[in-house]
Amino acid sequence: MKKQILLLAFFTVMLSRMAAAQTVNKLPDWAFGGFVRPAGLNPVISPDSTSTFFCPMNQKQVDWESNDTFNPAATIKDGKVVVLYRAEDKAGKAIGKRTSRLGYAESEDGFHFKRRKEPVLYPADDSQKSNEWPGGCEDPRLAVTEDGLYVIIYTQWNQDKARLGVATSRDLVHWEKTGPAFKKAYNGKFNQIWTKSGSMVTKLVNGKQVLARINGKYWLYFGENHVNVATSTDLTNWEPVVDAKGELINLISPRKGFFDSNLTECGPPAILTDKGIVLMYNGKNDKGEDGDKRFTPNSYCAGQVLFDKNDPTKLLARMDVPFFRPMESFEKSGQYAAGTVFIEGMVYFKEKWLLYYGCADSRVGVAVFDPRKKTPGDPLP
Repeated sequence: MKKQILLLAFFTVMLSRMAAAQTVNKLPDWAFGGFVRPAGLNPVISPDSTSTFFCPMNQKQVDWESNDTFNPAATIKDGKVVVLYRAEDKAGKAIGKRTSRLGYAESEDGFHFKRRKEPVLYPADDSQKSNEWPGGCEDPRLAVTEDGLYVIIYTQWNQDKARLGVATSRDLVHWEKTGPAFKKAYNGKFNQIWTKSGSMVTKLVNGKQVLARINGKYWLYFGENHVNVATSTDLTNWEPVVDAKGELINLISPRKGFFDSNLTECGPPAILTDKGIVLMYNGKNDKGEDGDKRFTPNSYCAGQVLFDKNDPTKLLARMDVPFFRPMESFEKSGQYAAGTVFIEGMVYFKEKWLLYYGCADSRVGVAVFDPRKKTPGDPLP
C-alpha cells in the first residue's frame, strides 16, 4: 500500500509539472521579452480630477484627465523617461465619444512620475480643427532623430474619420502640428480613408534609441485591421507602399483561431536589430467562432513579428501566441472590461527595455525586459 501511495504521489507531481510546462510561453530568440510587471507599482499613471486647463475648443475650464489616462507613448529626454499619455475628461458617454488630449509625465526611474497639470497636445484653435474637433488627439507613438527632433505620430479624431497625424518638437512640450501623414501622397488618396496606429522604425545607437533610415528612407508601419507600411524622407510627409493596382499592401492580417483574429494593430516604434526589424503589435481576439478560445473574447493581447532588416516589407517570422496579455485586475477592469494591455510606448533605459501600455483603456502600466536575462512571456492559459 505504501508503494502505491508513493507511486501515486510521484505521478501526481509529474503530471502537475507537465501541466505547468505546457503553460510556459517560450519566446523565439529574435523576440523581446519576457516583460515583467514590477511588483506593487502598477498602474503608474491614473486619472486625476484636480488637473484643469482652459480648453480653446470648449472655451471653458475642463478636467481634462478626470475619466481615463491610457495608451501612452514614451521616449528619453535629459536622462529621464517621458511618457505622453492619452487622457479623457468626463464629457461624452462612451469610448470614442469623449475628447482626448495628450498629457506629459516624466520620471527619473521609469516608475514614479511627475505630471504637468495641463496637456501638451490637444484640439486647439489651429490649422487642424477640422481633423481634431471634437474627438481630439489619441494614441501617440513617439521617436527621436539623432539630432534631437522628436516626432509624434498620433490619431486625429473628429468623430467622423480617424487619420494619422504628425507633430514635431524639440522639448516635448511645445509641438508643431504638420497635419495628416498621408495628405500629399497619391493626390491625397489615403487621406480619405481611416488610418490609425503608426509605428516608426528605430534603432539603438550607442545605447540611444533613434529613428532609423533603411535604403535611404524612414519607415512607418501603420494600421488597425491589417499592418501596412509607408516611407518618408522628411518625417512629415509619408507615402504608403502600394501594389500594382495602387492598393495598400497588407503585411500581416488577422488570423482565424488566433489571439489576433479580429485586429492586428501596430504597437510601439519598431526596432531594427541584427536579426531583423521587430514590430510589436496589439491583437484583438474575435468574440465569435474565429477567436482563440484560450483568451477572452474581444480582449487585446500583444504579439511580435519580424521583418527583413534590408526589406521592411518582407515578413520573416510571426509569433502564434501573445507575449503579453491581460492578467492583472487593473488590466481587466475599466472602460474596456474585456481586458487590454494596449502597448504603445517602449524605451531603452539603464540597459533595460521599459514597455508602457494602456490598461483596459483606463490607466497606464509598465513592464520591464532585461536583455541580459531572457525569460518567458506571460504564461498561456
